[in-house]
Amino acid sequence: MNDPLREHDLLLTRRQLFGKGALGLGTAAMAQLLGPGAFAGSGEAHGGLHHAPKAKRVIYLFMSGGPSHHDLWDYKPKMQEMFGQDLPEHVRDGQRITGMTSRQKTLPVCPSKYPFTQYANNDRGVYVSSLLPHTANVVKELCIVHSTFTDAINHDPAITYIQTGSQIPGRPSLGAWLSYGLGSMNQNLPGYIVMLAKTRHAEQSIFNRLWGPGFLSAEHQGVLLRSEGDSVLYLNNPAGVSRADRRSQLDTLAAINQGQHERYADPEVLSRIQQHEMAYRMQTSIPELMDLSDESESTMALYGEEARDPGSFAACCLNARRLAERGVRNIQIFHRGWDAHGGLPREHESQCKDIDQASAALIVDLKQRGMLDDTLVVWGGEFGRTAYCQGGLTRKNYGRDHHPRCFTVWMAGGGVKAGITYGQTDDYGYNIADADGNPMKPKPEKDHWTPGTMHVHDLNATILHLLGIDHKRLTYRYQSRDFRLTDVHGHVMHDLIA
Repeated sequence: MNDPLREHDLLLTRRQLFGKGALGLGTAAMAQLLGPGAFAGSGEAHGGLHHAPKAKRVIYLFMSGGPSHHDLWDYKPKMQEMFGQDLPEHVRDGQRITGMTSRQKTLPVCPSKYPFTQYANNDRGVYVSSLLPHTANVVKELCIVHSTFTDAINHDPAITYIQTGSQIPGRPSLGAWLSYGLGSMNQNLPGYIVMLAKTRHAEQSIFNRLWGPGFLSAEHQGVLLRSEGDSVLYLNNPAGVSRADRRSQLDTLAAINQGQHERYADPEVLSRIQQHEMAYRMQTSIPELMDLSDESESTMALYGEEARDPGSFAACCLNARRLAERGVRNIQIFHRGWDAHGGLPREHESQCKDIDQASAALIVDLKQRGMLDDTLVVWGGEFGRTAYCQGGLTRKNYGRDHHPRCFTVWMAGGGVKAGITYGQTDDYGYNIADADGNPMKPKPEKDHWTPGTMHVHDLNATILHLLGIDHKRLTYRYQSRDFRLTDVHGHVMHDLIA
């Protein structure tokens, strides 16, 4: 828990240690000698790990817009018999729907047009759509959760919710919390890096607050790695400024900031010095990272030809593995365009072509390098899609609206059980169901959890747990309240942990 008065006392003590000698290269050298915990804001300054971790890092493949669980993972043969018929009232049971379909006279049942193949991972097996042939080849490594649910029904609040634990903007992101709690394993790269993959269907914007630090120190913000122009904005020196010139400028700026720190003991000033030094080191580390010339032809073939295209999802996945090798704790790839209100087959076929081979390749690549066991990979969006059609319905073409009540997320490596499915939905993929197929109404109340379900707070609690953090103990005092990623909710999904 953050205590400003205690932090002030600690900083006053540190001043005697660092003094004016802790400037510029001195700061970097001191950090190497003492470790990140010597500076305010690092993970070790907040108590370190709460228990032995199963994962060292997380790679989050976020499918922004809401992939259709009906067309990818959740096989529902009964819906084929109900094609075009109105969704039974008892299935919806008064649940809210968006304004986009509330004025439709009927809600026609819309079965998937894609065939599913069953893979015998367990007694129930795993069904995977023909849209994901490469991912189907690695299902034995996946922990597939069909019973994920959320409270938000529209994109912005839903994405903000799953990324920050609140539907209201302003809270720290998952990656920022991990940076705050764990610190960095590589002093030459940020602890949290974000990539935005190219897509042919970029309907929604992605806001940088989704990887922002909220009220945490700015050092915990995700750094956006770009595929065009400068890999990181404002990292390169302007024309006419040499590296020696930049070093001199940073030393002078650090002296000014150190004076401010000695006067006010503001931890943000130390963060500013650290970030300037990090940027200086990144001028060397980032170009080396982005140079794929040392990757073998077999690796490039594994990810596919698109891996040679900077900014493609395949290239982002390959870079994610490279970042993981270099000690970056949290890597997140956003892939937009899954919001298929109309023309879902056309859009999802394109989207799956983007992500299928690369997602599977990342799993294979990590495993063959001995990294999958301590790297948690997460795949999913902010919600699912409806069982009923939005707009015109034919066997070959249809659209689906937003559906928060249930959707599919998968995880792999990093301490989760491999080759399992968890939770199930009713015959319409509309509600989470119990073992007998009866619809359930789970509620994410404090100290309450419905077995067989996974709320987005439960997902985040589990991610933190796998990385050695108790989600109830990773807190930050702000405006006289102790905040945490999972707010006052969250249940660690021990059934999913190996």
